[in-house]
Amino acid sequence: MTGAILGDMIGAPYEFDRGNKTKDFPLFSRDSEFTDDSVMTIAVAQALMDSPGKDDEEIKETLVSSMQMWGRRYPDAGYGGMFYTWLRERHPKPYGSFGNGSAMRVSSAGWLFDSLEETRHMARLTAEVTHNHPEGIKGAEAAASAIYLARTGRGKDEIKAYIESEFGYDLSRTCDEIRPGYHHVESCQQTVPEAITAFLEGVDFEDVIRTAVSLGGDCDTLTCIAGGIAEAFYGVPDDMAAECRKRLPFDMRSVLDRFEKSRQQKR
Repeated sequence: MTGAILGDMIGAPYEFDRGNKTKDFPLFSRDSEFTDDSVMTIAVAQALMDSPGKDDEEIKETLVSSMQMWGRRYPDAGYGGMFYTWLRERHPKPYGSFGNGSAMRVSSAGWLFDSLEETRHMARLTAEVTHNHPEGIKGAEAAASAIYLARTGRGKDEIKAYIESEFGYDLSRTCDEIRPGYHHVESCQQTVPEAITAFLEGVDFEDVIRTAVSLGGDCDTLTCIAGGIAEAFYGVPDDMAAECRKRLPFDMRSVLDRFEKSRQQKR
């Protein structure tokens, strides 16, 4: 989850095509701040950790409660219009979105469960409370599956083959082929495959982050997804993890600490 939050922070200054599509940029600046991606990543992690023994409907209720609580605590984090409305509804309902928000917040599901089947099921639940369009669900499941496969020792060829066969994403393009015509887009269909491709091409955690940012587009979310997978495969350098913590408020750090303890138990 640290990897996902770092991806969000590092990508944030270059969102909305504000970067110059290069891997040569400062990793951190005063504008490297968490956005809605990190807030909802924390919210989903807290909900999943609070849900042992609950049935699906209870888990969804916990997810909704946590997401609304965190969203209202950080109302200016940069939410999309429909989601911002959802955060304030008394009885919120899913609204058929296929936006990439379902995939950017799901990283904890890739770590907290003991099988790929359970990982996918929980990822689906995290999407369905808002992004219940098939593409929104697919994006969340694909991102969580990649994390699960990476953390359980699968190689990149196996991860790529699974994502292509199970979710139908085209992972044949290189980042050099994607980069020139890629611009800001907020759908799972045009974010998740690109994020996974950045992970597949990167040679270490930092290189995955730099590669994802270099693609441009909605690169806080793109890099959040890629960073979540990269952490599971490579781990996060200590200095980058420390920088992440410095840029988070106490309440978010507390959930991250709790998650890290849960994660260690899965090793």
